[in-house]
Amino acid sequence: MTLRTAGIHHITSFVSDPQRNVDFYAGVLGLHMVKKTINFDAPDVYHLYFGDAGGSPGTIVTFFPQPGARKGAVGAGQLGITVFAVPTGSLDFWKERLTRLGIRFEPVQRFGEQLLRFEDHDGLRIELVEREGGAQSTWEWDGITAAQAIKGFGGGVLFSAAPAKTLHTVEHVLGLTKIAEEDGYVRFQADGEIGNIIDVNSRELPRGIAGAGTVHHIAWRAADFAEHELWREQVEAGGFQPTPVIDRQYFNAVYFREEGGILFEIATDPPGFANDEPADQLGQKLMLPEWYEPQRELIENNLLPIEVRKVSAQS
Repeated sequence: MTLRTAGIHHITSFVSDPQRNVDFYAGVLGLHMVKKTINFDAPDVYHLYFGDAGGSPGTIVTFFPQPGARKGAVGAGQLGITVFAVPTGSLDFWKERLTRLGIRFEPVQRFGEQLLRFEDHDGLRIELVEREGGAQSTWEWDGITAAQAIKGFGGGVLFSAAPAKTLHTVEHVLGLTKIAEEDGYVRFQADGEIGNIIDVNSRELPRGIAGAGTVHHIAWRAADFAEHELWREQVEAGGFQPTPVIDRQYFNAVYFREEGGILFEIATDPPGFANDEPADQLGQKLMLPEWYEPQRELIENNLLPIEVRKVSAQS
């Protein structure tokens, strides 16, 4: 059996200042901070998760914010653009909101769709696109209602150092279907309702440099733990060297780097973000895995305080 991912599970990026990160993704974009935890491999660094009210797969954008982090460069070997889906008819609302908050944007077009393109404070490239698919968000914030709120990922644009090989992996290892090609982009579609459109930039691009303002990895969905084991086998059969299964508390993960240089992850939908705190209290407390609990005081003292707050014009 050839497995087919339902689409994007989450996208994880490097950024710098943690409060500015919260201000942009929660304050400006109106996403819910669903988990405040740490990088399990570097406990002096936050790992912040934003998404819909419950952190559903296909809505989750995550960050490693590190003050003073080296600036990266967006380029080949990375997910170059993160695309968020908003309800049909809401782009004018977002134009007004971004303008009022001092965020410069430009309208762009790809595959007949109108998008708004802008950057966060670290230079991560973001687009908003109107899409009918996917459930409306139930999380409302600072005048952003369900009629305008981000529903989850519209998709993303892969910047590959070896586009032909990346195209093959997306189609024949991840199981997405090629649906269109134009102006140096190839579009693929997965079976899910959200996070299901992926564009691959097939042109030659300068190589990216990891650092603040770049995507670390893009994760694809596995329906459950049993399917996840099969995914690892499928990735290995595709000629890659996947990691062992790693427990990330809120999902299990397998990583591999495809031949265009982009780090891919396969992540399970379960157990989700209510795994260690009540669903109606997500993101309010610093959550630590049990092996770090004895060091809680030290860890908290090493992290800058952050809060979700309404924002004014961005500087």
